[in-house]
Amino acid sequence: MNARRSSARVAVIIPARFQSSRFPGKPLAPLRGSTGISKPLIQRSWECAMRVKGVSSVWVATDDERIADVVKNFGGQVVMTSVDCANGTERCADALRKLGEIADIVVNVQGDAPLTPPKVVEHLVEALESDPQAIMATPAIRCTKSVLSHLLTDQAAGRVGGTTVVFGDRGYAYYFSKSVIPYVPAKMCEQDFPPVHLHLGVYAYRLCALDAYMNLPVSNLEQLEGLEQLRFLDAGQNIRIVSFDPLEWDSIELNNPTDISTIEAILAKNGMV
Repeated sequence: MNARRSSARVAVIIPARFQSSRFPGKPLAPLRGSTGISKPLIQRSWECAMRVKGVSSVWVATDDERIADVVKNFGGQVVMTSVDCANGTERCADALRKLGEIADIVVNVQGDAPLTPPKVVEHLVEALESDPQAIMATPAIRCTKSVLSHLLTDQAAGRVGGTTVVFGDRGYAYYFSKSVIPYVPAKMCEQDFPPVHLHLGVYAYRLCALDAYMNLPVSNLEQLEGLEQLRFLDAGQNIRIVSFDPLEWDSIELNNPTDISTIEAILAKNGMV
């Protein structure tokens, strides 16, 4: 797939909240890069978004002044959103209401995914533009043996290591889960590329999708899994899955404090300052 070429205006919004049951203050957690210099997680996520081609603006959407101050200090743009936003999609919708129609497509890049390659976002936008049946697009990354091992280790310890997704031949999502899905026999887990897809928390939305989301009832599955995108599936909406072979590096999200050392090792190995 070639890099995106389009006249559509694209804005990135990074939702960030201070409170987290698993990791309070996570957006401000320091992460050392290849030079040994630490930057807060939210800055690394913002720098990731700034490397995406064809983006007209990048905003951090938060309800916390501590996060806002840090973002302003490193030169980022902030939009203050309601404390009542239940998830990142609601925060993106609230941000858009305050900012106005700043773009034709809005991309939600999660504030805990600093290892997301820019090309992933570019291909999401391209896929959404080419599929009028989809209201949003999101990536699925074929797991390497090491990524699956990370997910299964966390699952066995009662931690959430990431989200997996299953999808059909037409390219639309069947289900997302914080458990590892589908079931994979033990011998297949030892393959270099087992048949499991990691879902990265990146979403490209049409503006109408964000408007509609706020009017949809909260889904029972959304509440059980703690996954905002299940509200769209419960309403019968098509979520386009853009599948990728394993990326240049393991795109681990920062879900738990134990993930910091893993992410820092990837930053160092790949020369990310």
